[in-house]
Amino acid sequence: MNGLFVSFLLIYLMTLITNLLIFFLVLTDYNLHNPMYFFLANLALLDMSYSSVTAPRMLFDLVTKSRSISIPACISQVYFYLSFADSEMFLLSAMSYDRYIAICHPLHYKLIMSWRVCARMASLVWVVGYSHPLVHTLFLLRLSFCRITSIHNFFCDLPHLYQITCTDPFINMVAIFLLGVSVGLGVFLLTFLPYVYIFRTILRIHSKTGKRKAFSTCTSHLTVVFIFYGSFIFLYLVPNSRDMVNLNKLFSVISALINPLLNPLIYSLRNKDLMEALLRSYYHLKLIRAS
Repeated sequence: MNGLFVSFLLIYLMTLITNLLIFFLVLTDYNLHNPMYFFLANLALLDMSYSSVTAPRMLFDLVTKSRSISIPACISQVYFYLSFADSEMFLLSAMSYDRYIAICHPLHYKLIMSWRVCARMASLVWVVGYSHPLVHTLFLLRLSFCRITSIHNFFCDLPHLYQITCTDPFINMVAIFLLGVSVGLGVFLLTFLPYVYIFRTILRIHSKTGKRKAFSTCTSHLTVVFIFYGSFIFLYLVPNSRDMVNLNKLFSVISALINPLLNPLIYSLRNKDLMEALLRSYYHLKLIRAS
């Protein structure tokens, strides 16, 4: 169990450090002051918050071996976990729109993606991200939970709470289905539909260098999108049978801990601007120390 604690602690610390580094690079480096990196800074902030909802509690449980949590604390964890997850989902759709304008309408990019528009889009992402899970959280308050219960996971989540309730969660399940279909499908289309036009535009580019350069600006975002949706599809759409309990735990850890660490690595390792900004910051700090 000590090995598990050390592993989770290292992953969590690396998540905080890498995302915090990207956030401050975008904040301080003038060359990164454009819409794409503005949204990337928001993604870094979301990943730090998203991981911090689950990781500290996991680490606390591994150290104390108490494995107990009150129902109000569990519901609070569900709310913030879903809030940051929803905000990230909405942010990924905003980033898709940004890539669509950059590739399909490059001459009007600065005009369309002005700082006012970016700020409004980011504000909408955070507001809607916090509002949408509030419905599920309020519906949880109508449920009563059995006294001797256990959740077969590392943190609280809606499906696991429905398994330990003594009240019929039918209304909650209907709310999840209706909101999931309407909001989830809408955001899914807003995320992937721009890429239909992006790929059409890229295919019309005659030079191979131009095609490669245009596509390279989308690969990092697409990779993050597929990892994000892939882990959540497995968590919420695959039947939660007894045979799948351990695999479900694994994907819960991937969703809560690994994804927030992968996102900054995917964006930074393939991004020349970020690496150059990191070098500039390093040499700047070196000069300050030397003086």
